[in-house]
Amino acid sequence: MTEMKRLNWSQIAPEGAKALFGIHHYLMKGTDLPEELIHLTFLRVSQINGCAHCIDMHTRDLLKTMSIDRIALVPVWAEVPHLFSDQYRAALAWAEEVTNVSTTHASDDAYAAAAGAFAAKDLVDLTLAIAAMNAFNRLGAPFRLPVAAKL
Repeated sequence: MTEMKRLNWSQIAPEGAKALFGIHHYLMKGTDLPEELIHLTFLRVSQINGCAHCIDMHTRDLLKTMSIDRIALVPVWAEVPHLFSDQYRAALAWAEEVTNVSTTHASDDAYAAAAGAFAAKDLVDLTLAIAAMNAFNRLGAPFRLPVAAKL
C-alpha cells in the first residue's frame, strides 16, 4: 500500500509557519526554561498526539542531553519517578493535563501542582510550549511530515 502524498503546510502557508515558528523561537531563546525540559515537554505532547515527525525530532533533540533509558520511559514517566526530577515530573504532568484539556479541564489540583513547581512566568512559558507543540502536532500529523528515521 502506498501512502497518499500530503501538502507541505509550511510551504503552502509560509506566514502561518513564520508565526508558529516565532513562538518556538521565543520558547528556545526568550525563556528561562531549560532547553532539555522544553524538548521533554515537546516529546510527551507529541507522543500523546501521535505525531511521528515530532516524536522523531524531539527524541533526537533529547538524545543530545538525556540517556536513551530515560527517553524510552517518557510515556510511563509516573511509574519511574526516580528517573525524572520533581520539576520534570511536574512539567510532564502539566503537559498531559493541558494536552488533554477537553477531558481534564485543567483541574485545580493539576494547576496547583504545576504552580508549585514553577515560577509564574515559567509556568506561563511552559503552557505556551505545550500549546505550541499541540499546534505543531495538529499540522505535522494530518499532513504526515516525514521522519528522519531510516531502516
